[in-house]
Amino acid sequence: MKIVIVGAGQVGATLAENLAREYNDITVVDINENALRALQDRLDIRTVIGTGAYPDILVRAGIEDADMLVAVTNSDEINIIACQVAYSLFHTPTKIARVRAQNYTNPKYKNLLFNDKNMPVDVMITPEQVVTDYIRKLVEQPGALQVLDFADGALQLVALRAVANSPLVGQELRTLKEHMPNVDARVAAIFRKDGALFPVGDTVIEDGDEVFFIAAKKNIRKVMSELRRLEKPYRRLMIAGGGNIGYRLSKALEDDYNIKIIEFSASRAGFLSEQLNRTVVLKGSATDQELLLDENIDKTDVFLALTNDDEVNIMASLLAKRLGARKVMTLISNPVYADLMQGGEIDIAISPQQATTSSLLTHVRRGDTVSVHSLRRGAAEALEIIVHGDAKSSKVIGRAIGDIKSPPGSTLAALVRNGEVIIAHHDTVIQSDDHVIVFVVDKENTKAVEKLFAVNFSFF
Repeated sequence: MKIVIVGAGQVGATLAENLAREYNDITVVDINENALRALQDRLDIRTVIGTGAYPDILVRAGIEDADMLVAVTNSDEINIIACQVAYSLFHTPTKIARVRAQNYTNPKYKNLLFNDKNMPVDVMITPEQVVTDYIRKLVEQPGALQVLDFADGALQLVALRAVANSPLVGQELRTLKEHMPNVDARVAAIFRKDGALFPVGDTVIEDGDEVFFIAAKKNIRKVMSELRRLEKPYRRLMIAGGGNIGYRLSKALEDDYNIKIIEFSASRAGFLSEQLNRTVVLKGSATDQELLLDENIDKTDVFLALTNDDEVNIMASLLAKRLGARKVMTLISNPVYADLMQGGEIDIAISPQQATTSSLLTHVRRGDTVSVHSLRRGAAEALEIIVHGDAKSSKVIGRAIGDIKSPPGSTLAALVRNGEVIIAHHDTVIQSDDHVIVFVVDKENTKAVEKLFAVNFSFF
């Protein structure tokens, strides 16, 4: 695909890196010459210096025959105008904009504003909401490193760290069925010491493995108990940072959890206390040891560091853990920091741009790809694809999974048929309109997966 990305910030750079790796024709537009130079030094892409909302700059970027425009600058207005220009002058097929202001995303106005007649944005991405939803699932599923929904939540893919003395550790994967005769689940991938293992029946799970498994949502807790001791549900949360993410998360969870939120700015703390009903708002610094001790950090189930400063988040998290917080989740934008910190005193390092990139990738994939989730900070990917066609026009319909030659490093892990979850086995036969969940360990094979599920032209 030929894609023009407007904005070379963290989201734009991460997206460009993901798409360039898959041999797409990428051009990135930004006013920051240094950011573009840094991108071009490590990626095989074109760059154009200038404002991405200007027609002449977009022409230089190749918008006239582009398949897609993705506008992800820090300015909602530039992103929206870039989409308008691409639609009005160049009839660009797909236009995606990053829009953060709640004034625009308010449901009262959103559908009236964003349509071909007014503001022609085909897909609107709100990073703060995407990250909020991501964190909320981690809070609701104690012990998980990542929780992903498929088929409207009927099916979940969960990553967790296997620990010694758990029933499955030291056992072959084929014994999973013996341990849980009434629960159908599938291990989609195992990461050991940063290397991916392709799971087969005689693969032995080891202490410390990061295990990705898939099951119906109702069975997730049962499968988790086989890989590690189940953690008690969280009740007490302490949030550092009352910005958009901290505020949205508090709003979403305050009816079900006891929440305290620490905000440094007096005016923002005042806003939070007016807008939140049950959340306790504290004005102060999240790195203030006395404040944390006074607010019973040692009785806190989860400390969430969600400010917009990586260093503050890391220091506050390390302090909270040292003072007795049971679990620490930390928002870290710098991928180098995230890799360094996760798994030590910080339990889960959350990458905001990776969560946002996942939602963008859904719209870039070919075929009827319903959702895409980036895993392990972009190393792997999980896709939900709707199968179309018939036995003549499709390479998979009417065939058992054991007879399908899947691309290397990919697993057809599960499918949903008419709302029913079916965990994939070698004799499972794929039918038209099935939602198939595919796990791709090596992202270079994503294109081959798309090709496998593509419908031949004879179908049309």
